[in-house]
Amino acid sequence: MEENKVSFKRGSIHRVTIEDIVFGGKGIAKVDDFVFFVENTIPGDVVDVKITKKKKSFAESYVVHYHSRGDGYISPQCSHFDYCGGCKWQNLTYEKQLAYKKKQVIDSIERIGHITNPPVQDTIPSPDIFAYRNKMEYSFSDNRWLTKEELGNPDIEKGFACGLHVPGAYNKIIDINTCHISDDMFNIILNEFKQFAKESGIPVYNLKSHEGVWRFLMIRRGVHKNEYMVNIVTSRSIKEDIEAFCKDFVKRYPQVTSIVNNLNRRKAQIAEGEEEIVIVGNSKIHESLGHFTFEISANSFFQTNTKQAEVMYDLVKKLSDFSGNETVFDMYSGTGTIPIYLADSVKQVYGFELVESSVNNARENIKKLGIKNVEFVCGDIKETMPKYKHLNPDILVIDPPRAGMHADVVETVLFMEAKSFVYVSCNPTTLARDLELLSEKYDVETIYPLDMFPHTYHIEAIAKLKLRA
Repeated sequence: MEENKVSFKRGSIHRVTIEDIVFGGKGIAKVDDFVFFVENTIPGDVVDVKITKKKKSFAESYVVHYHSRGDGYISPQCSHFDYCGGCKWQNLTYEKQLAYKKKQVIDSIERIGHITNPPVQDTIPSPDIFAYRNKMEYSFSDNRWLTKEELGNPDIEKGFACGLHVPGAYNKIIDINTCHISDDMFNIILNEFKQFAKESGIPVYNLKSHEGVWRFLMIRRGVHKNEYMVNIVTSRSIKEDIEAFCKDFVKRYPQVTSIVNNLNRRKAQIAEGEEEIVIVGNSKIHESLGHFTFEISANSFFQTNTKQAEVMYDLVKKLSDFSGNETVFDMYSGTGTIPIYLADSVKQVYGFELVESSVNNARENIKKLGIKNVEFVCGDIKETMPKYKHLNPDILVIDPPRAGMHADVVETVLFMEAKSFVYVSCNPTTLARDLELLSEKYDVETIYPLDMFPHTYHIEAIAKLKLRA
């Protein structure tokens, strides 16, 4: 036993059997009381792993050899799977993905939320498991990251790449030609604009020297409207350089209705600009959720899986069990998608949001849609919402960021004492934490995991809570 413990050191190799998948997508194996976290594995895999980081009771490791694969293993479609961190579960059948996502919601709520036998339902599958994303963001790099297969190829252009990040590395970009979680038009746009940038003679932005021009290529799609936007993020205007190419491109692909150039002159590596220049077409595209149509700009937030977003919002309606006379408060209302989606089922909706630009977009949306029973309040929830307590909201709806509800917001919710509460979560660990805090006054009625991002470990969950009598 002691000899085995001594052998668990950085660089050592061990044969292990993967027992489970933890939240975050890594496989987990145990030897005696020592735990291995292993990338690119599924339960049942028998593998040789090499330790990269060692702690007292656990280690990070990677596979050096697969002896056998676990039940549910399938060959991934993507040629970039071994290196790209986008779809870690593409080697797992979709049925198994859904089952593990349910299990991870249960585990989080039991372990963190201290709720025994939580009422977690089966995971709701995505209508599409490939070509489901309506937004992709690709990064330019002047230092292409090479795969093992590419290292010995003298014809590979090492000074240019446009693609996705290597996991855990902000400055390492894999050159991507095809991504299966976006549709074929995304791949056409990616490859043609990438080729133009490569041949343009305009340098790629360097993250160390902060010199160069090309920074990001972002593509958006209005799925139901079949409109595409190309957003090229650069450090200076490239309109004169690319305008002729763009005009020719939209003639060949008229579904591309917007090509814009966002200028980011800051050092921060983000795909947003301080200034936007329209190169061809409009500054926005359109998308519908249910019978509501929304305008989407380059930098606005919109749910990334359109069809599953409709399923999610319909579930919020179902769990709320509206009669038509309710007053609803929606917290973290953003650009107003949830309040607008609920508007035709209730008496009145109030959306509370801190970000002023989001509130302005939300107000613009309801104005264009002619919706009269939705009002948006700008400000910190813990300060603004208590001022509306006299309206006695029947139902609270919340869709917070990954960090969950701030402690002050939890206190505000408890103070409001609405009869029902629907929590839309994108992180089961913070959902579990918040459910425990809310248990002071609320009981959990049901929880539905919902798969917004097939082939990834990300999990949405919608919880319905009832005020305790």
